[in-house]
Amino acid sequence: MSTKTLTSGLEDYLEEIYIAHLNDTPLKGAELARKLNISRASVSEALSRLVKKELIKYNSYEAISLTKTGIEEAKKVYDKHYTIKDFFETVLDVYSAEAGENACKIEHIVSQNILDRMTLFTEFCQKNKEITENFKKEIHKQ
Repeated sequence: MSTKTLTSGLEDYLEEIYIAHLNDTPLKGAELARKLNISRASVSEALSRLVKKELIKYNSYEAISLTKTGIEEAKKVYDKHYTIKDFFETVLDVYSAEAGENACKIEHIVSQNILDRMTLFTEFCQKNKEITENFKKEIHKQ
């Protein structure tokens, strides 16, 4: 199983389930529908697809749980999102809400090569603060 075999929508579900898992918060289908602002029917269909892919365990009366493979795949999606978000915030000085919103869109299409370079450049900027400070000055001149 690879996140490449998941649609962007399924990746969003998996990421939200993973966040609940990390927070040790039980998550049911109805709550997931509210969090994602999606109909319960759509959530049920998506959860069925994730069950078929053996990424989650779910029935309508219990909390959703990730399988071992599900945890691995969800972590990849989650890490992608936060790598991109961190790049936007740290390097480009974008506000957190805008960075998160755009990261959510881009995480589904970005190549591993670009993601790796974003990580390296973010780390480089964190070690060389003068670069980001100079960039912030340029942004605020506009």
